[in-house]
Amino acid sequence: MTVTEASFSAPAELVKAHGLLFDMDGTIIDSTEAVIKNWTKIGKKIGVDPEVILATSHGRRSIDVLQIYEPKLANWEYISQIEGLIPKEFGADVVEIPGSRALLEQIDEQCVPWSIVTSGTRALVTGWLDVLKLAHPKNLVVAEDVTHGKPDPECYRMGQTKLDLQYTQPSMLVFEDAPAGIRAGRAAGFKVIALNTTHSLDQLREAGADWIVRDMRSVTLKAWDETNGEAQLEIVNALV
Repeated sequence: MTVTEASFSAPAELVKAHGLLFDMDGTIIDSTEAVIKNWTKIGKKIGVDPEVILATSHGRRSIDVLQIYEPKLANWEYISQIEGLIPKEFGADVVEIPGSRALLEQIDEQCVPWSIVTSGTRALVTGWLDVLKLAHPKNLVVAEDVTHGKPDPECYRMGQTKLDLQYTQPSMLVFEDAPAGIRAGRAAGFKVIALNTTHSLDQLREAGADWIVRDMRSVTLKAWDETNGEAQLEIVNALV
């Protein structure tokens, strides 16, 4: 049987959006090793095989994961405490997704409306941004802000609301790496660029991504029209 190799060779495409919403882990940074060490620590504490937890935890809020394996710890006080320690204890284990720093600096300098929408807690997200000295958005949507985590669209709808865009139906562009997040963005009615950093191409396709790229180097801000509040981004080398 012949296996067709994935071709990331789509021609350049220009996409317009009024606001940009970014997932954090797997999209801006890759903290896989840190997350594994954190869940290993928790798994030993609660007597659950970390591999079992890790099989379903990516892209989901810790409170939702712990609700399954140890409901007594499924509270924001414990989760904020434990996640706030991750950047301090495992900061050396995180790496940037290629191209993420450059894109965030571009949009931040041009004052393009953007936000991070993540399943992590505020303590975790701000900790990583500080450790890596990455651009901080004016708005964050974090785990404790929503009632229902991804794949529910609540978080991405909240992200749009927090940007306070003055349009009846603003066009939004979501950046994600996990099927749960892709489904959340699509369910919110937004276009989604999926990064092939943590999940298989089949999983990203099945979740409904509009574009699939290897990493953030495929996305560049080409123009920002302050008059009509519209950003123009170029996507190159997307999956054909």
